[in-house]
Amino acid sequence: MTQDARFEDGREAPLNLGALDGDDLKVISALVQDAVFPASEMRWLAKEQRFALLLNRFRWEDAGRDRHGAERVQSVLVFENVQRVASQGVPRGEADMILSLLSLDWQEGEAPSGVVELVLAGDGAIRLQVEALEVSLRDVTRPYRAPSGHVPGHPEGA
Repeated sequence: MTQDARFEDGREAPLNLGALDGDDLKVISALVQDAVFPASEMRWLAKEQRFALLLNRFRWEDAGRDRHGAERVQSVLVFENVQRVASQGVPRGEADMILSLLSLDWQEGEAPSGVVELVLAGDGAIRLQVEALEVSLRDVTRPYRAPSGHVPGHPEGA
């Protein structure tokens, strides 16, 4: 008799995910929560209608954290069909400024268009006006031990 595979039997592999609707985006949002990146690692390629970030993502999906400690991985987060980019609380000209991503929010407009808001710590935000929602998240390095050694935390009510 055969036995079903268990979650614990799965091997950990680099993420390569896509989002085409609000529910998909919630999954990616959860995975990029507490990602950090220097402002210099954001790019808007207007002619290609693409906005991309190189993130140092906390590995929330890491089932072996108790065994080897908290880990991060560099990931590329790409938004396609971007028509306009606006930001608030993101200092211009400070390429070394480290930003912390809290969530990705989707506000649907006249289907299939809408706005993706990248909510940053410290009341910052980046708004992407998109013709249609198309997002990808791909890990591009091997995981590394988180410099802090800790799992990010959020105070109650914050």
